[in-house]
Amino acid sequence: MKINCIAIDDEPLALDIIKDYASKVPFLNLMKTFDNAVESIDFIRNNKVDLLFLDIQMEDLTGIQLLNALKYRPYVIFTTAYDEYAVQGFELDVVDYMLKPISFERFIKGIDKICERIPSQSKLQAKTEGQSAPAGKKEDFFFVKTETRMEKVFFADVLYIEGMGDYWRIVTPAKRIMSLMNAKRIEEILPETLFCRVHKSFYVAIDKIDSIERNRIKIGDKYIPVSETYHKIFFDLVEKRKLA
Repeated sequence: MKINCIAIDDEPLALDIIKDYASKVPFLNLMKTFDNAVESIDFIRNNKVDLLFLDIQMEDLTGIQLLNALKYRPYVIFTTAYDEYAVQGFELDVVDYMLKPISFERFIKGIDKICERIPSQSKLQAKTEGQSAPAGKKEDFFFVKTETRMEKVFFADVLYIEGMGDYWRIVTPAKRIMSLMNAKRIEEILPETLFCRVHKSFYVAIDKIDSIERNRIKIGDKYIPVSETYHKIFFDLVEKRKLA
């Protein structure tokens, strides 16, 4: 797996640190560095960039303004000396928020988060190279951010996930967790063998379905609609699992 990245920061020392750290990670390809956000725009638009190491407070154009200006947005790790932008970073679905001075250990933790976001890339590379993906134990849980903390959620506990405006509610038998995230992030987290999207506002755990009545699903006391958009995908899945 190769991750193409660039670093944008108006502090030369900060860029030197990113260069040094990136050179120690074999699968990171640091393509270029920029000392201002404006000059990076054309490069991002004309090259395959997977990841931005991005400062926030810069002259002319801030890191947040840059993200809002991009039509195609790579994965982003904020590298900043200011902690007051963490909420905005979360709303922009950045992968990580690293406060300067950044240690190499903290840098590696951020890169690990990127690897979790793009597992399909490593699978594709293994396939094209005629190799199987590395064997290993798959995680049976994920973490989701609430307003006050990170919650650990086991896939086996999830009944369904319901969209509620800008938030998604993860429903388990024991609790309901509200989190601000987008549908793309949910689909990256949920294993497609265990979950299926049945409506723009609902993902369901396949093994938790009690019954299917026409165009709705029953899980416990909850009836969940199957929309026309996802009707074929869902019922094709059900057909494959029918015994008779």
